[in-house]
Amino acid sequence: MIKIITDSTSDIDLKYAKELNVEVVPLKVIIDGKEYKDRIDLEPEEFYDLLVNSQTLPSTSQPSPQDFVDLYETAKNNNDSVIVITLSSVISGTYQSANLAKDLVDYDDIYVIDSLGTTQMQRLLVLKAVALRNEGMNAQDLYTFLEAYKHRIRLFAFVDTLEYLYKGGRLSRTAATAGTLLKFKPIIGFDEGKLDVFAKARGTQKATTKIIDLIQQDGEMDLDEPICIGYTGSSDGLDKFENTLRETLHFGETLHGIVGPVIGTHAGPGARLIAYVKKQ
Repeated sequence: MIKIITDSTSDIDLKYAKELNVEVVPLKVIIDGKEYKDRIDLEPEEFYDLLVNSQTLPSTSQPSPQDFVDLYETAKNNNDSVIVITLSSVISGTYQSANLAKDLVDYDDIYVIDSLGTTQMQRLLVLKAVALRNEGMNAQDLYTFLEAYKHRIRLFAFVDTLEYLYKGGRLSRTAATAGTLLKFKPIIGFDEGKLDVFAKARGTQKATTKIIDLIQQDGEMDLDEPICIGYTGSSDGLDKFENTLRETLHFGETLHGIVGPVIGTHAGPGARLIAYVKKQ
């Protein structure tokens, strides 16, 4: 049997994870001095209520190696293979913890994958792993496939406010103030594991149009693969964002998900995103 493990930044609901037969290791969120386990002690909706009322920016911490060791030991005792999919090693030490745990357990049949992304990007990689496992692919072939597949996964998003990017040190006060006055919305995404600002646009409609431009410049979407639409805070107006994308990009049904605390801390409420797989 192949055991699939991911972390809570994949934004896979715990009930859904159980249906998929996926284990989720939580990251921790510290808000006003109180520590929460992501999606265990704190649901994303509750997090955004706390975020907007917090005097300081929340901080997050990675799982310890021991959090993975417990799961690895069970798999080792059952002679199961293990596929682990973590958020980007550029923005968290979770990948390192998963590898340290592998060394501690001393079990070769564990394959740790740096997703080079997080949230709905990571979710797409997990869903692909589940599908291929259920089709009977062995762990070594699954690992090799996913290592290539992850480079085709894309995410583009816009944030509604610059306040949290400023608080997190990603924008200067001058840039944040100027951007707010001009109603700029940064277009963010991942470049080989690094969260980056790709462009900026004035207003929601222009930001959505800019995301479409970036997708088209990058190449063709693979419409045979899942597409995720995500958001931070409230989902109000999400349908308009999705429909605008669909009219131009011609995709069908989508998956939806709320972004958890790790990315939500820096994006703030009101962000919108699309994650998809680029055609080969």
